[in-house]
Amino acid sequence: MKRVLLVIDVQQEYFKGAFPIRHPAGHLENILGVMDEAAHAKVPTVVVRHHQPDPESPVFCRGSEMWALHPEVENRPRDLLVDKQLPGSFTGTDLESFLKNNDIDVVSIAGYMTQVCCDTTARQAFHLGYQVEFLSDATGTLDVSNKAGSVTAEQLHESILVAQQMFISDVIDNAEWRSRLS
Repeated sequence: MKRVLLVIDVQQEYFKGAFPIRHPAGHLENILGVMDEAAHAKVPTVVVRHHQPDPESPVFCRGSEMWALHPEVENRPRDLLVDKQLPGSFTGTDLESFLKNNDIDVVSIAGYMTQVCCDTTARQAFHLGYQVEFLSDATGTLDVSNKAGSVTAEQLHESILVAQQMFISDVIDNAEWRSRLS
């Protein structure tokens, strides 16, 4: 099995902007740790960055301070940087070509937000025939309230993890993921 680590949307918007990630505890440290472990184990790392198509968007506006990758992610090694405009990291990008060209068969998901871009990308990878590992403590979310209702970050995160484990992904923590590299 040859895997890739996808680090999805670890951007300033989630730290200093409109969508502060708050759960699970240690999410950023765990993302950085799996990036370091991937580099050490020579697992290819793809960093994904989101921007809104509208150049006047108040969030994830391309070129803005909030669009920028978190500096700790920006400064770590990566094999590919993918820019996307939709939740799925495969839509309108060269991600699938990169995976095919590198004989990847396992996609490991880390990043933000658990219920949107991580969930969508995991589902896309599964539909394309990849095995998917969803890193439970290296993904993260926040409390959400909208016209459909309200949910805490803990409830939302757990619900997505349970749904992923039902059929799409093998949901594991970063310690289990690291053990699989050896």
